[in-house]
Amino acid sequence: MPTAFPHHNPVDHTPRGQTSVVVDNNHPTNVLQTISSDTAQQILAALDDGPATTSDIAEVADTSIQNAKYHLEHLCEAGVVEAVDTWYSTKGTEMTVYALAVEELVIHFTNHTG
Repeated sequence: MPTAFPHHNPVDHTPRGQTSVVVDNNHPTNVLQTISSDTAQQILAALDDGPATTSDIAEVADTSIQNAKYHLEHLCEAGVVEAVDTWYSTKGTEMTVYALAVEELVIHFTNHTG
């Protein structure tokens, strides 16, 4: 049965080439903690295949939708994942589509001694 809502529009998204994270005593970052969990790494691997919805990501990462949402929220806050589109289920429910925000994450460790 045709629907007024598109289910999966193609997503034209290109992540930034690279972003840097500086780790030092003066500028704490949550990026390392965010990407250190197995689930977060499975989500990043799933998104490496292309943009996906929370339910698709949860299925690939073999986790609950609630757990995937939790990690996606933190990955978005850390700037490594971003919402790139909205798809609609066959019932018309809005579904956020996520994608990698960057292709490379470079970590710089600095030692500032005074």
